Amino acid sequence: MADPICWARYRWQRLISAEGGEGSSSSNSNDKCYQSSKPPGKHRIVIPCLGHFKEEYEKVSKLYMSNKIRTTKYTLLNFLPRNLFEQFHRVANLYFLFLVVLNWVPLVEAFQKEITMLPLVAVLTIIAVKDGLEDYSRYKMDKQINNLVTKVYSRKEKQYIEKRWKNVSVGDFIRLSRNEIIPADMVLLYSTDLDGICYIETAGLDGETNLKQRQVVRGYSEQASEIDPENFSSRIECESPNDDLNRFRGFVEHSNKDRVGLSKENLLLRGCTVRNTEAVVGIVVYAGHETKAMLNNSGPHYKRSKLERKVNTDILWCVLLLILMCLTGAIGHGIWLSRYSEIPFFNIPERDGKLIPPALAGFNMFWTMIILLQVLIPVSLYVSIEIVKLGQIYLIQNDIDFYHEKTDSTIQCRALNIAEDLGQIQYIFSDKTGTLTENKMVFRRCSIAGQEYCHEENAKRLESYQEVDSEDEASADHQCGSSADHQCGSSTHVSKCQGHNCTPVNEPLKRKSLNQLLRREDGKGAVSHPGHVAFSSPIETDVVPDTQLLQKFSQISSVAYQQPEEASSKFSWETMYITDFFLALAICNTVVVSVPNQPRQKMRLASLGRMPIKSLEEIRQMFQRLSVRRQSSSPLPSVKESSSSSSSESPTSFVSKLSLFRTKLASPALDGAAQRAADPPHTDSPEHPPVPQAGGVGTVAAGGEHSCAASPQASPPTPRLCYEAESPDEAALVHAARAYKCVLQSRTPEQVTVDLAGLGSLTFQLLHILPFDSLRKRMSVVVRHPLSNCVVVYTKGADSVMMDLVRAAPEGGANHAEIEQKKIKERTQKHLDAYARRGLRTLCIAKKVMSDAEYAEWLNHHFLAETSIDNREALLLESAMRLETGLTLLGATGIEDRLQEGVPDTIQALRRAGVKVWMLTGDKRETAVNIAFACKLLEPDDRIFTLKSQSRDACALVMSKILDDIQKNTSAQKSPSQNLGNVCASPSTQAPGFSAGLVIDGRTLEHVLHDSLQNVFLELTEKCRAVVCCQATPLQKSLLVRLVRSKLQAMTLAVGDGANDVSMIQVADIGVGISGQEGMQAVMASDFAISQFRHLRKLLLVHGHWCSTRLTNMVLYYFYKNVAYVNLLFWYQFFCGFSGTSMTDYWILILFNLLFTSVPPILYGVLDKDVPAEILLQLPQLYMISQKSGVG
Repeated sequence: MADPICWARYRWQRLISAEGGEGSSSSNSNDKCYQSSKPPGKHRIVIPCLGHFKEEYEKVSKLYMSNKIRTTKYTLLNFLPRNLFEQFHRVANLYFLFLVVLNWVPLVEAFQKEITMLPLVAVLTIIAVKDGLEDYSRYKMDKQINNLVTKVYSRKEKQYIEKRWKNVSVGDFIRLSRNEIIPADMVLLYSTDLDGICYIETAGLDGETNLKQRQVVRGYSEQASEIDPENFSSRIECESPNDDLNRFRGFVEHSNKDRVGLSKENLLLRGCTVRNTEAVVGIVVYAGHETKAMLNNSGPHYKRSKLERKVNTDILWCVLLLILMCLTGAIGHGIWLSRYSEIPFFNIPERDGKLIPPALAGFNMFWTMIILLQVLIPVSLYVSIEIVKLGQIYLIQNDIDFYHEKTDSTIQCRALNIAEDLGQIQYIFSDKTGTLTENKMVFRRCSIAGQEYCHEENAKRLESYQEVDSEDEASADHQCGSSADHQCGSSTHVSKCQGHNCTPVNEPLKRKSLNQLLRREDGKGAVSHPGHVAFSSPIETDVVPDTQLLQKFSQISSVAYQQPEEASSKFSWETMYITDFFLALAICNTVVVSVPNQPRQKMRLASLGRMPIKSLEEIRQMFQRLSVRRQSSSPLPSVKESSSSSSSESPTSFVSKLSLFRTKLASPALDGAAQRAADPPHTDSPEHPPVPQAGGVGTVAAGGEHSCAASPQASPPTPRLCYEAESPDEAALVHAARAYKCVLQSRTPEQVTVDLAGLGSLTFQLLHILPFDSLRKRMSVVVRHPLSNCVVVYTKGADSVMMDLVRAAPEGGANHAEIEQKKIKERTQKHLDAYARRGLRTLCIAKKVMSDAEYAEWLNHHFLAETSIDNREALLLESAMRLETGLTLLGATGIEDRLQEGVPDTIQALRRAGVKVWMLTGDKRETAVNIAFACKLLEPDDRIFTLKSQSRDACALVMSKILDDIQKNTSAQKSPSQNLGNVCASPSTQAPGFSAGLVIDGRTLEHVLHDSLQNVFLELTEKCRAVVCCQATPLQKSLLVRLVRSKLQAMTLAVGDGANDVSMIQVADIGVGISGQEGMQAVMASDFAISQFRHLRKLLLVHGHWCSTRLTNMVLYYFYKNVAYVNLLFWYQFFCGFSGTSMTDYWILILFNLLFTSVPPILYGVLDKDVPAEILLQLPQLYMISQKSGVG
């Protein structure tokens, strides 16, 4: 535990941090304490809790927290004072506390002291019980988590022993087995997987069920046996605890001062689950509240609704009215007493015989009247509002219309206190991909070497698909469609493999519905891990190749790579472009490959059979011999190619190429038979691929036996491959490459195996992966080509950045290749523009060949960037940009993402309801505009203004010109009753002859968001019926939402489905997440979660209208009944000398709000329907009633 001073600061911070918030938010206070106690920028040093580090460990460990967590807000000792302290933050509670104290003063006592206390005690007790039960449930959950057991290495017992999670400390070695939950953030030092991979499921953090790969720290993955903590003599230096799940910076420093860089790929996060890996070992670097999961666990986020803010204002007005009435009573009482010339009989003198002067009596009566007229302030209003909101949320969550059968999901109401704001929305900010579209990426077209391939047969296939019921869709989700694995012959005859049978698909496709295509044999499509494989529906995986392109692709031969000087005479340069293009599609990604019914993980034989392990050199040589044997015995695509290749290349030359890189088991999925090495292989079964044996080690030789034959003759059946991708784009490209027999067979941290028609199985040494990021907008892989032995960089990314990276031909003296590359660039750009106009998502594919010297020089700089902690991101970005220059453009792809069902109707209804819809997307302009027209966000008659400029001054001039143009058109055609400047004006009330739409790109947004241009930009957007922001970053999305919300004082709603939408969802008044195919980050950050965009229509137009109308009317009813009763009491004072007397019993007075009149408004607030749902959907204009409500 920490030092006493910091611990005291931590406890005090916990006491005062959760002011008005939820209990879980206090759990973050310790992080603030510990981070504030350290000098800024100080790194964390982690050393093992072992004997030779004992003194240093004890010194360093004092600064770090234990693994015990506490998310509760209260303890038994502080529950009562702290809960009362929080409840008295409400002005109404303070007011009634003041009345209770005032009634104990004898001079102003109105009635019995106990009666005055009753309303306040009742309200405080109800809320305290609720808070106590919520906190107790958190306490039980904390206790359950803290008492979970894991295996920790004990230096006393020299072995792993079971310890509770709460006893784990930074520096401990932890050993986890399959399906165990990770107890703390730890650096991975050992995995039973041969390639040093650990598969984890991050559903507990981001909701994604797709398995992620984590890798053993470089230098530890080659260990023959499990790491021995006693021999660990290195230390780890990493960054201080932070909440960034996508970043981890640090390095391991060995005893010889060598450093190895650490990244997020080496970090196992608390809360994730180990899957498909028998055992892993790691060292804890962050524990307890310092783990990334706990730093991101801020608990239920609290948003105050517009109605709640308005109610607080109205109560202040009621207080002013009360003071005015009490002043009137005090003055009236003084005047009443002064009118008597003699002492009235009811004016009782003091004990000393003196009478109270009329002025002093009036002053005392002022306080008496406050106690008497306290009913004016509705003490039970807050409690009633909470009850009504719970009832409304219950009805929303049980609305059957929100149920989506295909995904078996319904609406989730994650925020319980802003339901009425659904009826106040004026602006909707929507993402495009996965929100307006299905996020099912379908490969449609491609351009290679400047030649476009339209894939007309594939377009016909897509037209034949029909909608299916949820049962068929669910069965498809659990299968890994593999029709493209066995596309033999021409594109008009495509076979779909079902178990051992191949049936023609394309011929009767027009007569088949999608549910027929989705059906598979029972039991043969189950994946070996829990959950289904995303992005694997037949509409995404079944690609029909283009006939012309397939014919060109069949000319590929290894001779072109082995003898490049003869390639130009024997093979066209176009064939080389096509080969590299599909290799890039198959390699440049992070797709994980698996096979149903076979374990994805390759076990170390030591952990299974306890057999002795040979040296790494012996294993490498053995793998080479097996690869040669497999190459010589595996069937080749055709007889001619077989004879030519066998005559042109000897096994010795092939081994010399393979010896340049390490060859391991081909795939974590294809080598499941390695555990059955003693059994004879069954080459005729797709579930049992042939497995050679040598020295007790089973292996599969680079997948050569799985190559598809180019001829229609039968070939050995191929196991169905499942591709688990992090994005649907990657999955679509890999499936497209597979359709052309460029099959991604396996991926490990060190190599990628591709089965390429005409070349057989190729294993590429994977040197580096530069992942995609929103700044670079591209990703690259660096590999060593197995045939040419060259270092090749394959890059794919957005054309807006890729075209600038393609090498340009010099003005003079350009050779033929450079001139041809320039022509390819021009033709490809035309194809990209055409794809975008069709609404397709576009990507550019490029490559770069490096010499060993160039690669070594870049590697040196990149190593320095990887091992840096400070400014690491900037250094890595600089290193990536140094590599990704001078590229050779290979081609481009066009991928279709179809609109979701009901999107156009929903947007039209929302527009008629007076809601303005903005589309914020990262896609290029043409694609975004096309989708905007398709979903009826823009109409064919709209005049589209494009705001695109390179400087701030130019941007201001363009906006001024657009405003003048709009003003000229609208002034001539707008009727007197129409007003384009009205934020809530519906499209139906705008000028019928002219409507405008605004399109703006990300670069121009940087200028627009500057303070000097914000007002002009907002004025422009108010005059446009729709705004489309393309190529926008996640930060720009959130800034736009914040700008509209703050400057226009408008109610905003943001809807998205991915992690890039989280920031704008959290900034908006209401955030809506769509549970799509990109994980659950958006859902977890949202206030409401839906499964389809069309559900937004009923959520706003029906439930939003109802909730807003019910609560506003209920609040008005509360104030009305209270004012009516108080007026009765106040009017009575004129007949009793303003003496503070009540004409009713005191119990009736006190229980009037608390009991007698509380149930009717609650029932009204939960169940009332002023307009039926059918009418609200048919007449969206009725939404404006709640939207413009003065109370809400």
